[in-house]
Amino acid sequence: MKIKDILDNRQSFSVELFPPKKTDSFDNIINTLDNLNGLDIDFVSVTYGAGGSSRDNTVKLSKKIKSEYNLEVITHLTCINSKKDEIASLLDEMKENNLENILALRGDIPSEVIYDDYKYASDLIPEIKSLGDFCVGAACYPEKHPEAPSNVYDIKKLKQKTALGCDFLISQLFLDNTMFFNFQERLELADVNTKVLAGIMPVINKAQFERIIQLSGCNVPPKFKKILEKYEHNPSALKDAGIAYAIDQIIDLMCHDVDGIHLYIMNKPENAKRILDNITGLRNA
Repeated sequence: MKIKDILDNRQSFSVELFPPKKTDSFDNIINTLDNLNGLDIDFVSVTYGAGGSSRDNTVKLSKKIKSEYNLEVITHLTCINSKKDEIASLLDEMKENNLENILALRGDIPSEVIYDDYKYASDLIPEIKSLGDFCVGAACYPEKHPEAPSNVYDIKKLKQKTALGCDFLISQLFLDNTMFFNFQERLELADVNTKVLAGIMPVINKAQFERIIQLSGCNVPPKFKKILEKYEHNPSALKDAGIAYAIDQIIDLMCHDVDGIHLYIMNKPENAKRILDNITGLRNA
């Protein structure tokens, strides 16, 4: 089933998983999937390693999720440093395995660019559309893409993606819902009419928090700073507080009728279960 059809019918809830590296066993990820099985999840996204390093396992995991766990899946596809024939071959493999949802991404720029067939996700989106009946999602940044010179420029690029065939957007994580609501307003003013899923990550340890800030540059509201200051030396309490904070974010977003919640669980299904246990009644209200 195409993600865009799911979004037309309900406020979605989805989770992101990352596949094992090429040399790693599938045992851990199978355990994660077993623990997710039975939860009220609309689809699972499967990430793509930097420079395509986990490409084979990305497709392998996507096939397993769809065929063995009966969950819809969206497969990440990065294009930087990829050749057109490689992308075409990968899309053929996806079609053969009934993988019809793709998250089109540029990917992190490597230290050495060997192939320059694609520079941006906007180069990849029309190619995907031309090579199959795929539903295509793209990434967005509520607080502006780190490389964008302004919010205006950022929104123009998102509008270009939707014009090229992007069916919906999934946001980068954020800790302040006001940032997301402001982003929605900018999209509306620019006449960008597409579904946007809010990306939420429960911050459960200090090291994770520091990586998030370094990678995303997201705004840290005073309320969250207080949580970190109080519980940074108590891992169990910080985990509880981080999950509670994420639940509060999600409830607020749901009350504002966002199109969906996309949860970055870092392959920890117990976090998804705790969150879903607290919002199931709201989803069915």
